[in-house]
Amino acid sequence: MSDMNTSGWPFSEDTSGEGLNIDAIFGGGSPGSDAKPFEALPAQQAGPSAPSAPPVPAQAAENTPAQAAQTAPAAPAPTPAPAAPAAPQPAPPAETSNPIEAAFAQKTVENTQKSLLELPPVFVHKNAREPIEDTSQTFEELRIRKSEDFADLEEGKYVSWSVEYCGIRKEIKDPKGTTIISVKETMERSREFLDALKKGKGGKKPECLVKPKVVMKTKGTASAYKGNFQTVEEARASDKVICVIPSSDGRFYELQKTEMGEFIAPKNNVTEFSSIRAGFTPALPLIPLDLIGAIASFFRSFMEENAEYEALALIYWSTEERRFFAYVPKQTVRKEHLEADLRDCPYDDDPQYIRYADIHSHNSMEACFSGVDDQDERGTGLYLVMGELDRFFPDIRARISCGGSFVDIDPGEVIEGLNRDYPRDWVKNVTREQKKPLCGFPVRPSSFLPFALEERL
Repeated sequence: MSDMNTSGWPFSEDTSGEGLNIDAIFGGGSPGSDAKPFEALPAQQAGPSAPSAPPVPAQAAENTPAQAAQTAPAAPAPTPAPAAPAAPQPAPPAETSNPIEAAFAQKTVENTQKSLLELPPVFVHKNAREPIEDTSQTFEELRIRKSEDFADLEEGKYVSWSVEYCGIRKEIKDPKGTTIISVKETMERSREFLDALKKGKGGKKPECLVKPKVVMKTKGTASAYKGNFQTVEEARASDKVICVIPSSDGRFYELQKTEMGEFIAPKNNVTEFSSIRAGFTPALPLIPLDLIGAIASFFRSFMEENAEYEALALIYWSTEERRFFAYVPKQTVRKEHLEADLRDCPYDDDPQYIRYADIHSHNSMEACFSGVDDQDERGTGLYLVMGELDRFFPDIRARISCGGSFVDIDPGEVIEGLNRDYPRDWVKNVTREQKKPLCGFPVRPSSFLPFALEERL
């Protein structure tokens, strides 16, 4: 009976004296065995290398299976099988050489596009250029406006339109129904336009050019646009091709410079200047009706039973007293004529008085300005004439003289009480009856044909 093993170790003791080969079992002993075990983790995660069998020592090969079972410790955990080599990943795209420069270029394009939105399109015809302020108008409306300056644009059926913007050209198929702003905005939102901006096709300051094309032979070449001048010499010295010049005969003339020569003709439709209405705008209050009534009574006093005479009164304004008053100068009067002496007038040389109006009478005659009045009233001022003084309400006419040119005005513009308001309810009780045309009467074809021949016709 063998001795009991009390050590608790089931294997027999190795008495060979050689001991366990730790390096052979654990693969130690090489210089790389001192490496830190955790340094290999990233490499294993990226891809495990092919396992290699641990070297078997010569002594271990000579041992019997029983001895190997007694001496060999537990085998290390098997190394997992190597994974298939990873498929080659596509190379990352090459990065921009200068990302800051690319971002700056993109921002420049955006700023350029934003600034272009605020610029108006430019009308270009021949060599004339002008910004289009009203972009809501259609191309046809623009043609009508420009036809006043360019006669070749008068026939709309012979005119086609195109828009050139940043190297892009767009033909307008419907000039009557297409607005200029709609075409400009459509082009600015297009991808083609943004690409053109990046490539710099339009230059530093691209312009939206609106161009008409006339499908017919035109005459003359415009090298500039039009302008207004005081003299012909100023117009000739300018770089304008279409020049509008006032003349001493009271008319406007248009001068056009062409390759053939210089043309001058009266301009019938003058649209270069604002519309002006002749008239008078008082800077003082209206003349009181009581004062006009007192003057009318004075005039009536010279209408005697067997003779009638004219008379003259002057109306002044006192700047200190802020009121109107009348002054009657010395005068010699007849029925159709009077002569007044103003040398002794005490108010004309005093700056506190303003001579506002001259008023004279035509007794029972019509209130009108005669040829003698035209010669006497050439000075700039306000003139009144009162006639038909034999009636309850006399007739009054008023006019102004501006440098010798006369303009009739409504007396109610300078005399109070003539244009009074009335209750609007009065109008509701008045019915306007339309006059019916005469009908039912035979109409003769001519005045010289006999009735028998007219009946046959």
